Amino acid sequence: MSDRLRGHLAMLTFSALIAGSFALGSMAANEIAPTALNAVRFVIAACLLGAAAHATHGLSRPAFRAPWRYLILGGSMGLYFVLMFEGLKTARPVSAAAVFTLTPMIAGLFGYLLLRQAMTRRMALALSVGGAGALWVIFEADWAALAAFQVGRGEAIYFLGCVAHAFYTPMVRKLNRGEPPVVFSFGAMVAAALLVTGAGWPALRATDWGALPPIVWITLAYVTVAATAITFVLLQYASLRLPSAKVMAYTYLTPVWVICWEAALGNGVPPVMVMLGVAMILTALVLLLKDEHPA
Repeated sequence: MSDRLRGHLAMLTFSALIAGSFALGSMAANEIAPTALNAVRFVIAACLLGAAAHATHGLSRPAFRAPWRYLILGGSMGLYFVLMFEGLKTARPVSAAAVFTLTPMIAGLFGYLLLRQAMTRRMALALSVGGAGALWVIFEADWAALAAFQVGRGEAIYFLGCVAHAFYTPMVRKLNRGEPPVVFSFGAMVAAALLVTGAGWPALRATDWGALPPIVWITLAYVTVAATAITFVLLQYASLRLPSAKVMAYTYLTPVWVICWEAALGNGVPPVMVMLGVAMILTALVLLLKDEHPA
């Protein structure tokens, strides 16, 4: 299997795992402060990644030269996850997942500005189709709402987080100096844990951990292992092998996975007209993945 194909497989797994955060996160978002939950998840995930890095490649001192690199990466991902849970307090899971699909367009812009990764006509078309499909889902197939372009508060907050996520992708390639993905991910995770814990310290102290409902602990376990530790490594791995816009193209699968999660949890499925937007998003994914040689 080629490096490029491994990168695609990593992102396919990434999209499947990350989708669970939306379905579970929306159920837990109003039960705990986003900074408190994410501080705990990053600390635990950092411990898991640290153990994995030590067991596989070792944690040598040269891997942590220029620690400011990890602060940039950890800060962007910490901001993304905190804003995600803040947005999920009011945004529907499928709608939030649609906002997430706008990330490739922003990642493509950052990829050009930071790495001069050019965008072909096919990629531009794909991003346009995907963006249109995302808006159709976000506004629930309502032409009047789309024309007024009155975005919900939760969706607007989460969009800012997606900008931080899109910035993270090209920065991985720009800042990596040959460190293995799991070691590089560990450095970024430690930085995220420090930054989010510092920002969320008052919320951490104010949280009555013993009184939290089970869904919070279920969500915390899932997002820590599946949607943080594992996806961090997958994203790092793919970012070193694929262009930024192509890496983030797999976010187009997220609404599909979220719909599956919502159906499995008994929350129903979106109306047929909304599914047209999902079909447009999938079309964008096919177009992006077909274009293997960006100019």
